[in-house]
Order: sequence, then structure tokens, then C-alpha cells
Amino acid sequence: MSETPILTLENVSKRFIRRLDAAEKLVNVFGADRREQVVHAVDDVSIAVKQGEVVGLVGESGCGKSTLGRVVAGIHAPSEGRLLWRGQDVESASAELQRDARLKVQMIFQDPMSSLNPRMRVRDIVGEAPRVHGLVSGAGVKDYVDDMLLRVGLDPSFRDRYPHQFSGGQRQRVGIARALAVKPEFLVCDESVAALDVSIQAQVLNLFMDLRTDLGLTYLFISHDLGVVEHLSDRVVIMYLGRVVETAPTDELFREANHPYTKALLAEVPRIDTRKRKFQPVKGEIPSPLDPPPGCHFHPRCPFAFERCKREAPALKEIAPGRHSACHLNDGG
Repeated sequence: MSETPILTLENVSKRFIRRLDAAEKLVNVFGADRREQVVHAVDDVSIAVKQGEVVGLVGESGCGKSTLGRVVAGIHAPSEGRLLWRGQDVESASAELQRDARLKVQMIFQDPMSSLNPRMRVRDIVGEAPRVHGLVSGAGVKDYVDDMLLRVGLDPSFRDRYPHQFSGGQRQRVGIARALAVKPEFLVCDESVAALDVSIQAQVLNLFMDLRTDLGLTYLFISHDLGVVEHLSDRVVIMYLGRVVETAPTDELFREANHPYTKALLAEVPRIDTRKRKFQPVKGEIPSPLDPPPGCHFHPRCPFAFERCKREAPALKEIAPGRHSACHLNDGG
């Protein structure tokens, strides 16, 4: 396994700005105070993913994990920071390396019905990108598509169907085949089984693991389901309101979490030995990324917060080999 990470994020931030329209600019002339709205979706995130690793990215809805996945996949450009592919900055690299990095990192979305073109047959959904990028000739597309469908457990005769003619699990397999068709090395899976029935989830998760073994794939697996993440991941990254608050090998994190937010998330996971415990969700709601709280973003909901937490954002520090956490409690208060 190469020592250079296959993909590295260095201090990556992503903001979405809603500009003032003409009417809002006009009312400002007459004394109104309309301002541009800035959504702080991802805030100074640094992650390194090794070749062949499965990294689980976990957090509540609205924490920025899907936006981070889209930055990794090249769908969104970072507002700040750098994305490195095998140690090389993608933004400043040659056009050839940029193309290679974009093809080698593919994304599988949560809802296959909305991510697959309803007017295209499967043969075109799966075969278009490899043909355009010269990975297969026009004459060889049919056989190539058949191979991709077989690899994800679909009958090659399905190539002439449209997305609406499939079940949810089959559609997700088509989405996986489309991603695999350009021979990626890194897959970003954004809640890729969340919309499926539990029995179908297990089949798709097993498919992901088989593909990892057969093709040597690396995964960033985005999910809010800690049970799925515990089963799949080598390492877990916990996000809260755009920031990484804890990273650790999966076994260690589930055995003894460090950050109060991680502890609160794990306390919500149903387990047989705690079935009589009264369910208590994390106190409060996640703040708006339009106006994140100062200091530690988690302090309004944290039972251990003190004055420093309200003023100063904690740095993500190593607390043990391979483990990092962003909490002032690790400094002894």
C-alpha cells in the first residue's frame, strides 16, 4: 500500500453565496438592510484517505457531509483549500492529470431515480461516458455495458430498459455500474443505501465490499446510519456543522468515543443490551449554517460546555495514535 494518500483534503472550505437580486438592491437604496446570505457548508476540513481504505463520514442532516463528498468528486470546487490526488494539487495540475483525477473519483448518489436520466436507456446511461472518454470504441460499447451490468448483478438484457422499469435496488445497481464504467479507483457513496429496503441494503452493501476486493477500490462512505458505518468502514470521520470533530479507527471509536457529539450519536444507536433504556436524542437542533455559533459549533448543545467553548474553536488534535478530536476537554479544560 502506497504511503502517499490516494486523496487528500487540505483546509478545504465550501461556502454558497446567495447574491442580492435587483429588487433587494433597490430596496436597500431606500434604507432597507438586505444582505447576501452565506451558507458555511464545509469549514476548514483536512482529511487524508489511503489507497484501499473505507472511510465512513458521519453526521446529522445539514452537517455538510454531502457537500464535502461533492467537493471530493469534483462536482463542487472548494472555496478555499486544496484537493490532492496522489499528492498532486488537482487545481494547479496539468489538464491530463485533472482529467485523470476526475475520472478516477466517481460518486454514487442517494436517490437513483433522480440521478439517472429518465429519458435514457441503461445502455446509454452506462455506456456514454466510457465511449466519450475513449475507454471503449463505439463498436464495443454493447459488450462493455453487458460486462458492467453483470459485475453489479444485473441481467445484460436489462440494457434496453429505462430507469422507471427497475426496482429501487436495481436502479441503484445501474448507478453503481455507471460509476464503474469509467474505471474509477475512488468511489464517493452518498447515503447510497438509505433509500432502500433493509434486505436490499444488505445486498448492495455486500456488492460494495465485493467490488472493493475485486477492483481494489477506495471508498468515502457518507451515511447517518452508524450501524452501516460500523460494518463497512476501516476509519470513521465525524462531522458537525461543517467541521470535523473526531476521527478514529472504527473499532476504537465505537469502543470509546472522545468527543461529546460522537458520544451522543453513539448513545442513539439501538443495541440489544440497552433495549430497555429510554431513548434520548441529542439535545436541541443543529444550528443554521447561515449563522453558525462562535467558538465550538457544538457548544449550544453540549452538556460539558464552558466559557472557553463559546469563544474559541478547538483545534483537531491527536489524542492517541491514529485518533484526533476537536474538544477543549482534551486540554484539561
